[in-house]
Formats: sequence, C-alpha cells, structure tokens
Amino acid sequence: MGGQLCGSDCSTCISTESAFAQAYPDTVNATFAQHWNTWFTQSDVDTLKAAGINTVRIPLGYWIVEDLVDRPYELYPQGGLNYLRRGLGWLQNAGIQVILDHHALPGVQTAQQMFTGNCTTDVQFYTPYNYQRALVWTAVMTTLSHLDPNFGSVFSIEAANEPINDASQTPGYGTFQENFVQTVRAVELTLGISVPSSNLSVSVSASVSNNFTAALNETSSATIFPAEVQAALSEAVPIIMGIGATHGLQTIFEASPFKQSGTPLVTNFMDVNWQHNNPSNPADVAIGPQAYDDHLYYSSAGNDPTSYMTSICNLAEIQIDAALGNSPLWFGEWSLDTQFNATDEFLYQWADAQKLAYSKGAGWIYWNFKIEISNLTNGNARAKQWSYLEGLELGFFTQDPAAFHNANVCAPYTNSTSNNTSTSVSNTTSKGTSSSVPISIPATGYQPLIYFMFLLSSSSIFL
Repeated sequence: MGGQLCGSDCSTCISTESAFAQAYPDTVNATFAQHWNTWFTQSDVDTLKAAGINTVRIPLGYWIVEDLVDRPYELYPQGGLNYLRRGLGWLQNAGIQVILDHHALPGVQTAQQMFTGNCTTDVQFYTPYNYQRALVWTAVMTTLSHLDPNFGSVFSIEAANEPINDASQTPGYGTFQENFVQTVRAVELTLGISVPSSNLSVSVSASVSNNFTAALNETSSATIFPAEVQAALSEAVPIIMGIGATHGLQTIFEASPFKQSGTPLVTNFMDVNWQHNNPSNPADVAIGPQAYDDHLYYSSAGNDPTSYMTSICNLAEIQIDAALGNSPLWFGEWSLDTQFNATDEFLYQWADAQKLAYSKGAGWIYWNFKIEISNLTNGNARAKQWSYLEGLELGFFTQDPAAFHNANVCAPYTNSTSNNTSTSVSNTTSKGTSSSVPISIPATGYQPLIYFMFLLSSSSIFL
C-alpha cells in the first residue's frame, strides 16, 4: 500500500496510499506509475495461465474513479485506470475471468486497516454522502465492464470488501446493498441486457439510441429506481464522458449503438454472517445473478497443526450460508499463514486441506498471487505462506490447482458431527447468503480462483 510496515498501528507510518500521497505529493503519481508498470506484467499473466488459474479478483480503491476524490482533503495516487485497463486486456486475452472488488471505499469502511487505503479510526463510509459516492463508482464500473473492450472478461463486481463486523456500527448498510444491486441493473437495463427474475424495465428514447451517456441520463429520471440510484446514474454520466475522452472511448460511449444482448454481471457481497448484531441479508436484495464471499484467516484454532486440521476439515461455512440463502459462496481470501512455526510438511497438508474445504463451494481465491521477496522481507520467509506463485514453486500447491497431493488429507480429522458444529476460528467471522437466480460462474467444473494485488515494497498496494 504505502511501502512501510508500522507494527501494530498502521497509522504511525507510511503504510497506505493516502499516507504515501500526503508524504510525497510531488512524486506520488510517478512512483506509483513505475510500480504499476513493473509489478504486474504480461509475463505474470502468462505464469498464471500456465498455473491453471481461471479467475482473478482485483481489489480497487474508490480513487481509481478520480472524479470521486475530494481533493485537496483526500489525496491518492492518480493514473491507476490506465494500468487496470492494460492488465484487464492481458487477462482477457489469456481467457482469465475477473471479479472487480471495491476493496477500499470512500470514507473508509473499517478502522485501522491498511487495505482501506487510509489507516484511521475515523470511519465515515456509513454515511449518505459516502454511500452515494460508492454508488457512482458502481455505475461507472458497470458501464466499463459492459462497454470498454478491455473489461470483456469481467463477470462480477463486489460491493464492499470487509465492512465492520458489528452491524450496529454500519447504519444504512442494508439500504446501500439494495441500491448497489439496483444501480448495476439500471445500467444493464439501459444497455438492453435482460436481467433474470427482474420486474424492472427501462425504455430509452429512439433519439438517444446511439448515445449511451444520454440514454443513462434518461434512465436517471426513471422513478422505478430509488432516489439514491437516480442520483448516482446522473452523477456518473459526466464522469463516464470524461473517461471516454481520456481513454479513447468517446465514440463507444457517445456515438455508437449500445444495445446489446450480453450477460448481466454477478453482484457480489460479503456473506450475511460476516456481520453480527442482526445484519441485513444481501440475499434479500438480489435481482438477477448474485454470489457471496467469505474470508478465512486462521488467527487461532488451538495454535497447533492438529487443531488447524481438525478445524478446516470440519468446516461448515458453506452449509450454514446456503441455509440463509447465501449461495453460491466462494472463499475470496485465504493463505497458508499460521500462528505457529509451520513445517514445510505441514504446509503441504494445510494447502490441500484448505483447497478441499473451499472447493465444496463455488471456488477459492488466494491472497496473494505474489509478494515481494527481498532483504526487507527476510527472503521468502513471508512469501512461502502468502504468495501463491512462491507456494507453487516450493511445491505446497500442485501444478494443477484442481489437484491435491493427498485427496484424503482430511480423513484422520473428520468429525462425524462436524456438519452441525464447525470448530473453525479465524480473525474475521462470516458465513453466507444466496440469490434465487442460478448463476453460471465462468469456466466449468471445479473452480480454482486466485486473487492478485499490486505490491510496493514490503506492503501491498492496489489501484
């Protein structure tokens, strides 16, 4: 993110994009451009393809839509959209599908977390103003996903990564979830894309049939949508026009037939049990295809190999989520990290056991595709448990991500009562919820997914 590690308090050093931009306002854009240009390359895409990866989840900060940043009060690196578009083009050519993850939201969604782009205790996402900015971001990204040729392999957009676990501290989040779905569908209906199980319809005047931005402006007046959605569509129009002018998409956005018979995006949320204290259930707001995300990092499970294996081999997350309608469920973040000094022999088992558990759902997404290996990181000591490619090189992962070193690795640990009582313990809790509309996740059969980020120095950074 910002390049420094601060120990237990990430606000005390340059650990985030915002902190970096504040510390180096004159060089931040050039520094990030150099990093983005070299960290993720065509060679990396070739490596991922050769490793059998079929899907990546790309974490994005709201500031990639630069018009949403309240300068000079908010400072973030600029120019990320150029590199996102380039990377998406490479991934599309490789046949790798993409989930766009709104990882860092306007106003910050979780306190004291580097992944939010601004490590602070002042959490302001759960306010009307910042919910609105997130909806505008959603309208822009939905438009790009359907109209920008480089976004052709995007099949899903995630509304908000890891909100506060306590639902009593996230007022209005349920309404935001509903508005997020309706914003995505409003853009798609404007494009003429049919949305299953939807009673919504949009009629576009013949006079704007060759001008998507004008048509979206018309849709922004459609009273079938909540006022927040109407406002988000209206505010997105000039931003989309500006992106079109900057990136050579003006003809596509403003002077071409835009009606299409494409596939609606899969809306994606952290599952309902990510939160406690009577959270809203995202399954209740599904319109069309929807999927759910759970993140498991083991912070304690007895802190010994047997306890870890017993926990993961009796994981009940998928069944619990399905009972609440949160299905299909993928495990959007996990790693080989442990809270004890794991032997290489254990890491072989730990990799197999987690893959087995998570593959019972819609798939797994590893955090991270690679991390820095240098003197600053004690060589590969950290990478061996956090880098998929390093784990593959060391043999912890099989070359075929759908295969296992030992498909029976869980046999000694399986508890016959485990379907009802999971002993899983992680540093975050979540379970799940589901759409009533069956969805077809790109690629067939077992779904090995992988998450990648863009790293700077010894910490992570995203667009």
